[in-house]
Amino acid sequence: MAQLRQEAEPNEAGLDTQALDRLDRHFAHEVDEGRLPGFLVAVARGGRVAHLTTYGKRDIAAGLPVEADTLWRIYSMTKPVTAVAALMLVEEGGLSLDDPVARHLPAFADPRVYVDGSGAEVRTRPAAGPIRVRHLMTHTAGLTFGFYHTHPVDALYRDAGLESSVPPGKDLAETIEVYGSLPLQFEPGTQWNYSVASNVLGRIIEVVSGRSLDEFFAERIFRPLGMTDAGFQVTDEQAPRLAELYGEQEDGGIAPVPGLPLRGGRPRFLSGSGGLAMSAHDLHRFMEMLRRRGELDGTRLLAPGTVDLMTRNHLPGDADLRSFGSRPAHDVPGNEGVGFGLGVSVVIDPARTRTPAGLGTYGWTGVASTAFFVDPGRDVTVQFLTQVRPRGTSSVFPAVRRLAHEAIRD
Repeated sequence: MAQLRQEAEPNEAGLDTQALDRLDRHFAHEVDEGRLPGFLVAVARGGRVAHLTTYGKRDIAAGLPVEADTLWRIYSMTKPVTAVAALMLVEEGGLSLDDPVARHLPAFADPRVYVDGSGAEVRTRPAAGPIRVRHLMTHTAGLTFGFYHTHPVDALYRDAGLESSVPPGKDLAETIEVYGSLPLQFEPGTQWNYSVASNVLGRIIEVVSGRSLDEFFAERIFRPLGMTDAGFQVTDEQAPRLAELYGEQEDGGIAPVPGLPLRGGRPRFLSGSGGLAMSAHDLHRFMEMLRRRGELDGTRLLAPGTVDLMTRNHLPGDADLRSFGSRPAHDVPGNEGVGFGLGVSVVIDPARTRTPAGLGTYGWTGVASTAFFVDPGRDVTVQFLTQVRPRGTSSVFPAVRRLAHEAIRD
């Protein structure tokens, strides 16, 4: 087990201590008001952690504090890991961003696109072109989530047992067959809609590599990077360090809710979309590999140009998520001025984000209010970890991005 530690003083790293105090106080207030159980926030510059704060509880009922080695469900922050794994296979020649998904997953051989109607009356037509791997990585494939409740195709996902993205009892391969049987919301490449696409990408990784997703992640990413706690399951030895998961209640408070089935052995379903847990140390190592453009401590996972490709906006016409997104994306505050790369969001217009985020800042969030970003122009990485599922859109990521960037002096 490795633990994240502060390695430099803020002043040495060009960070403003008063601004960092504001960052800490903002989220400590959220804990004190009962809206968060506790949190960890870390800011690093040039690879050295120059600010590290833990506050509150990882388990309120048990009275256990958040500590530097606490384990967190990172949910959708799994997606950038899946993207890195896929790009490794692209570099090795086993996969291309322009491959039709059906080349690897026959369930997607004849995609159909929604026309009109609902339920049993839905009308569809053949898609004009195939779903390609790059569509999965950019969430422009036409796939969706069953829990959106904004489109008739969302309802078809629920009817197929996909309210939580996974039919009960099925593994990744079986689940992909269900996805492939359902119509697309739109023609591939014509809109951005956050979706189950990273699960499909995870299955492609399994097919191309000949390894299960957990084996590929462990052998090719986690062990080489020294991410000692990262994985799809938590051992008996690790379990006491796992933070309790909470959900936001109608009155604004929080209460424990069921989380990922991390204990009790290897899960049947390995979600490339949201299945991982890890420590702050693990996340720091992953971010550092990206900040250093694919290499860390002599271990190279990706070529510098591949990381550059991953972290540039891939939406047509350099569009942002609000203008190119479907209704769920259009309605999310903070999507202005933010595009999407291969598995990460990318700031393309800092002024429109209404934060001091640097041009090219990239990262992603998780449904339990976790967040990370890398600002390559300022050589900064930031992570924020807590465990609360909000009832609506989380305000954590915009607040972290604004407050952390305000601390950068040069």
